[in-house]
Amino acid sequence: MGLLLGAVITVYQQGGRRMAKRSGVNRRGFLRTAGTTALLGAVGAKTSLASETTKIFRPTVGDTFDFDAVYDRVGSNCIKWDNAIRDFGDKIEVGMGIADMDFQAAPCITRALEERCSHENWGYLSRPDAYAQAIVDWNQRRYGLEIDPETVVFTTGVHPGIIAALKAFAPPGTKVLLTTPTYNGFYSDLTFTDTIAEDSQMKLVDGRYSIDWDDFETRAKRSNVFILCNPQNPTGNCWSPADMTRMGEICLEHKVIVLSDEIHCDFVMSGQTYTPFANLPNREIVDNSLTFKAASKTFSLAAMKVAWYFSTNPDLLARTQKHTRADLSSLGMVANHAAITEGEEWLDQLLPYIDANHEFAESYIKKNIPMLGYTKAQGTYLAWLDTHQVAEMIGAHETAERESRTSVEPVPPEDIVQRWFAEHARVFLNPGDSYGTGGADHMRMNLATSRVLVKRALDNIAAALA
Repeated sequence: MGLLLGAVITVYQQGGRRMAKRSGVNRRGFLRTAGTTALLGAVGAKTSLASETTKIFRPTVGDTFDFDAVYDRVGSNCIKWDNAIRDFGDKIEVGMGIADMDFQAAPCITRALEERCSHENWGYLSRPDAYAQAIVDWNQRRYGLEIDPETVVFTTGVHPGIIAALKAFAPPGTKVLLTTPTYNGFYSDLTFTDTIAEDSQMKLVDGRYSIDWDDFETRAKRSNVFILCNPQNPTGNCWSPADMTRMGEICLEHKVIVLSDEIHCDFVMSGQTYTPFANLPNREIVDNSLTFKAASKTFSLAAMKVAWYFSTNPDLLARTQKHTRADLSSLGMVANHAAITEGEEWLDQLLPYIDANHEFAESYIKKNIPMLGYTKAQGTYLAWLDTHQVAEMIGAHETAERESRTSVEPVPPEDIVQRWFAEHARVFLNPGDSYGTGGADHMRMNLATSRVLVKRALDNIAAALA
């Protein structure tokens, strides 16, 4: 990997807990030999390239956060890095797959967890009203969205919330409308509920996606539910009020319930605007919807398993709640509450950094990697790459066809491209075919990492394609 852990190992007692730091060893070698010590103290230590020094940074309010520092997650059972290395070996230098972030967590989260852990009892958690109020305050403060705290329903993730709504409004065998390419996790939700995807492929013009309205309405007529992704993962669209109003009118006319997944809403690039579906002026349209949100993307808290949904329609809310069981953990609630009540300064410093990563990637690709196509996303921290020229160059379609003859499951060309990038550029990307109709010949790249690693990944890709 070429990355080093640069802190000196010091084992000491602090409040009955053992903590460790280590210096002067190769990271891969350290993780092989350190065993559980790595998972206790050293895993998650912020690291840099070999010329830099590792340190644990715990800023207080008013500090500047260093998002350029490389933060080492290898060896922590991290899907984004460890699964990529498991699948393709130590050749992987940059994991840019699953949508979570590589940055050290907002310090307020760690402080809140440490404080809660100091009380060493883990009985049943009473969830005070302050938890729902914090969600209400966050949405009002940042987006002018008014939410009745009595309508906020907690769940263990956006997936369980959407599944509860699908069970309420889409009986097995019925169709669910999706504008594609879209988040691949929706397809697993449909599989779980025995419902059927009704893909409405978006139009692509000069790298920007838009709705094919005739196709959207045709498919809405035979669907029970529409899952809106706002902002759209993986294409990065921030939907305008006009676009969402038209979606809402069509769905209302054809009795299609709108489930608006807005988990990426806090990541909007410069010059763009996120509009909550629940903020549309037409109350009938809003009353025909439920909104699903979480802090898991915003503060990289996916493993803490907390999300929420709400609606202005008591009937939709009650019917969905019948299928909702949220087994929430104390630490998950503590972490999420700390994030949205104390983490705003951290986020406000992160957003321009992510925006600059998008700018850097778009500029670098246009200048140095003509075989890739990328237009800067309007929202999310994800880059949607056009790789059709790469697929042609490496004969991905022919290789996929040949390998499919001896494989139990068909091998898509995008898997061949993914493997090629892993082997030749040492970069892990997500294959585009999993994002539904229109995802072929694309790869998804996660830019929520140090710009040092973004540059390394692009340098590697440029060199491999050269």
